[in-house]
Amino acid sequence: MPVSQIIPTHEPAALPDHQRIVITGIGLTAPNGNNLAEYRAALLAGKSGVTAYEIRYVGETLAGVCKFDALRYQSKKDIRRGTRAGSVGIYCTNEAVRDAGLDWAAVDKSRVGIYLGITEHGNVETENEVYALKGYDYDTQFWSHHHNPRTVANNAAGEVALNMGVVGPHYTIGAACAAGNAGLIQGAQMLRLGDCDIALAGGVSESIHTFGIFASFKSQGALATHADPEKASRPFDVNRNGIVVAEGGCTYVLERLDDARRRGAKIYGELAGYAINTDATDFVLPNPERQAQCVELALKRANLTPRDIDIVSTHATGTGQGDVQECDALRRVFSGSDKTYFNNTKSFIGHAMGAAGALELAGNLPSFEDNVIHHTINVDEMDEECALNTIVIGEPRRVERVNYILNNSFGMLGINSVVIIKRPS
Repeated sequence: MPVSQIIPTHEPAALPDHQRIVITGIGLTAPNGNNLAEYRAALLAGKSGVTAYEIRYVGETLAGVCKFDALRYQSKKDIRRGTRAGSVGIYCTNEAVRDAGLDWAAVDKSRVGIYLGITEHGNVETENEVYALKGYDYDTQFWSHHHNPRTVANNAAGEVALNMGVVGPHYTIGAACAAGNAGLIQGAQMLRLGDCDIALAGGVSESIHTFGIFASFKSQGALATHADPEKASRPFDVNRNGIVVAEGGCTYVLERLDDARRRGAKIYGELAGYAINTDATDFVLPNPERQAQCVELALKRANLTPRDIDIVSTHATGTGQGDVQECDALRRVFSGSDKTYFNNTKSFIGHAMGAAGALELAGNLPSFEDNVIHHTINVDEMDEECALNTIVIGEPRRVERVNYILNNSFGMLGINSVVIIKRPS
């Protein structure tokens, strides 16, 4: 029997309000917007954030570059001492707290947890030090004493904690390009365990500042090229030729439903289900069977069928095999649903690595309010192997109502993550 025909055999007991997790604040920076309103407007207008970019050793390339005001929440000294990932995290998290309407001065900081997904971290700082050291004939006395705190894996979350005075738990979740979803899942789990009362969760990426990521993708033949930078990121298109590397970040304020209602908070959506699993088949190549299983597990935990999902935010990066494999997985799950629409946000901003899942979900959340599904750009000729009947391309699509959004986010070494968000009720 197709997965889409499977119907839950029983209705589980409703979760009590203190176990229901909701989103009450969103802060972000993307290559085409520095808050949710700007970002959503750019997506609906078909505005790309990909531009020409130059990085040492690799030279001219393309990237999704953010232009947020780091000095809004940091001093120049803080920026010199810290990292780009830290600045991204600090900006996004402060913005999220403001958006949530929290009286931050009155919040018990020991009951706040910070859970930020990352892909690579430390590459930028080490590359910069080695590059600078060359000018001193590799005399290590000129190596920065800031290198260690800049490169430890918990750096981005730790910089946020220092900036915002959080004394509860903080750590990063290394989950490759599934990390944005993983940060959100971790925050929700910690709230349910009672480890914190407010979770600041999401993902950050400084990836465009390391030449290594560009050089590696280029050596694999997986780095996108195009005469027009805004057309370079083209998932599902027959002429796609690789990934556009991007930086960015997105932090969510997560709270228990009873706490959010008690303070009269605006609720963007409720976490209905989630799943993480592993391919265990290849370092890089995805496994559609395992991806489909991850989606199925998230649906099962949410007590939903595929037909209940209105929007699937695809992970597709613009690589030849990756896009095909994900579409294979989606057909396995959604073949019997004619009301599920698919879109892709990387076509606008490139691949923001550790921030990708969190940013892509944010771009779709306003659909709960306006019932509009943002489209996928740069699909001039659909690859037949990627063709799904309800991919939204060309222009946004208005629907009667959006109740559930499913967000795919997959990463190297076979890590898969899925998050399902429910319309606030």
